[in-house]
Amino acid sequence: MLLVATLTSFLFPFMASSVSIALPSIGRDLSLDAVTLGWVATAYLLSSAVLLVPFGRIADIYGRKRIFVGGTVIFTATSFLSGLASSGMMLISFRVLQGIGVAMLAGTGIALLTSAFPADERGKVLGINVAATYIGLSLGPVLGGVLTQHLGWRSIFFLSALLGLAVIGVALWKLKGEWTGAKGEGFDFPGSVIYILGLVALVYGFTLLPAMLGVWLIVGGVIGLSAFTRWEMRTRSPVLDISLFRNSKAFTLSNLAALINYSATYAVSFLMSLYLQYLKGFNPGSAGLVLVAMPAMQAIFSPLAGRLSDRIEPRLIASAGMALTTVGLIIFIFLNEETSLGFIIGNLILIGFGFALFSSPNTNAVMSSAPKTAYGVASATLATMRQVGMVLSMGVAMLMFTLYMGRVQITPEYYSLFQESMKTSFIIFAILCFGGIFASLARGKVR
Repeated sequence: MLLVATLTSFLFPFMASSVSIALPSIGRDLSLDAVTLGWVATAYLLSSAVLLVPFGRIADIYGRKRIFVGGTVIFTATSFLSGLASSGMMLISFRVLQGIGVAMLAGTGIALLTSAFPADERGKVLGINVAATYIGLSLGPVLGGVLTQHLGWRSIFFLSALLGLAVIGVALWKLKGEWTGAKGEGFDFPGSVIYILGLVALVYGFTLLPAMLGVWLIVGGVIGLSAFTRWEMRTRSPVLDISLFRNSKAFTLSNLAALINYSATYAVSFLMSLYLQYLKGFNPGSAGLVLVAMPAMQAIFSPLAGRLSDRIEPRLIASAGMALTTVGLIIFIFLNEETSLGFIIGNLILIGFGFALFSSPNTNAVMSSAPKTAYGVASATLATMRQVGMVLSMGVAMLMFTLYMGRVQITPEYYSLFQESMKTSFIIFAILCFGGIFASLARGKVR
């Protein structure tokens, strides 16, 4: 179980971080502007975010392994198709489909681990799983940069498809039996549709700001999610048990802390990839070696933070991590073309260490505050917070591009405007992360 879940936890962050380093090459090859480049990174985050909770519920009812393996198959097939894309629209479309596979994976992997391991080992196991995520994030920029430089950006998608095939083989060979937490219960299809439409409108609307269409979509999304909440409180078999939030402050605030943390940090790698390759003139391989500093720290220290959270209140460790991340984001506000490479790497290490202290303890807090019958939904809810946070983070970056540069390719005459958009993004991220410290501290004890 740990082997299979860890392999997939490595796979999709590897894809995300390797594509980020390849974005300038994709942009040149397919003639994409900065905002469209952002959509190459954001499309699969959005589709996965809106489907995580429904798939988590389906997994609880019909079997977590079945959904998990099915998601791996979809992810593998769409990775191969993405490598064949001949236009920006085609690539973004395949990335949307890829997100469906990611939703099935991310919504069930942690639930499978939580089902299989006792509570006193949960922090250690989740720490290993989180470490695999960050190893994927660490290898992505390095290997993605080398592949892009020597074999082209398409090779990243083909390699991910091969890795996906390996995961499918191991899962079918080694993963025996099935796990359910709500077998025989009904699936709330109307509630799922309301939820998906509301979340799509809210998140997509944010990426369209400052246009009025974006404002109206956000308003519609808020109304839709409010209707979804009322519906779920009345239905017999809800897709998302609202009582999880009403009855547990720890569950609610731990999920909120995850949303804030990912909203404040995910676009850092995206912005730094563009900064290093455009303003600093690095090739993809060299830029990848610099960017590896942040996820490498996450991979090294996440297991330790997970083990600590089995002994020390998770909120204390997670809040300290959020504070360190805030400091790192404040430092990046002052980034410019003359900033030394050593300074950049040192600050990436600081942010990575802070994130490592936050992530595993926060995951432990979420899963420890949920009942056994709702592990799939709890896992999917946390993954939704993560994915929505990633989309919002990218949305902030793309909004700044739109406000400062408009829909143009990043060329030398726009470098100063790109730098201003990046500075404003880091100011917003630092403010968000500072607020997240208090959400993390306020959650209370989970044991």
